[in-house]
This record gives sequence, structure tokens and C-alpha cells, in this order.
Amino acid sequence: MPHNDFEKLLQEAVDEGLSSLGESAKQAIYYHLERMFSIKKEEIPCNVEAFAEGMEKIFGQGADFLEILIMKRLYEKTGLRMKGRNSEDLEFAEYVVMAKRGFREKKVGKAEKLSPR
Repeated sequence: MPHNDFEKLLQEAVDEGLSSLGESAKQAIYYHLERMFSIKKEEIPCNVEAFAEGMEKIFGQGADFLEILIMKRLYEKTGLRMKGRNSEDLEFAEYVVMAKRGFREKKVGKAEKLSPR
């Protein structure tokens, strides 16, 4: 179960990215991730590297397409802009780490603006 706002947004982004393949395909992917790689749907935000590895084993290079969809959804949800790096420069898990850092910084910035001085 997600513990914070970012993990919830990541879980939603994964779900929406996989939904692009259709509901049946999405459910089949979650089934295979859990059965073959012991990755439950609700554990993905805490186990991003294993999720990415499972996706690569299931889809091969096709996993890149889904990971890009998921990252686009995540960055939209967090209100962040993806930095000007090539998608080949970073792995999926590294993009998640960057998004998490940016989300936290954005949240801290908002909190500082709202707090009385």
C-alpha cells in the first residue's frame, strides 16, 4: 500500500500506463508480475527496480514504450516537467527517483510559501 502522495501518484501512473494496452492485458501483466516476480500491484512504488526488471523480462525492448508512457503520466500527475535528457540516458528507476525528488522539493517549496514568517 502506498505510504505517501508520491507513491500513490506512481501507482496511478503505472495503472494508467498499463491500461493503454487494455483492461485484460493490464490484469494479465499484474498477474504475471506477481506470479513470476513476486511483485504485487500495490508494492510497485516501493520496488521500482524489480518492477522495471519484470517488465523487461515480460516485454523485452517493448518495455521501454510502457515505461515512457508511465513516466509521462507520472510527470503530468506531479506537475513536473521532464528535464532535457535523452530517454536512453536514464533507466526507468532513475526517472522515478528524479520525479520523487522534484515532487518533494515542489511540496517543500509550497509549504514554505504557506507558512507564516
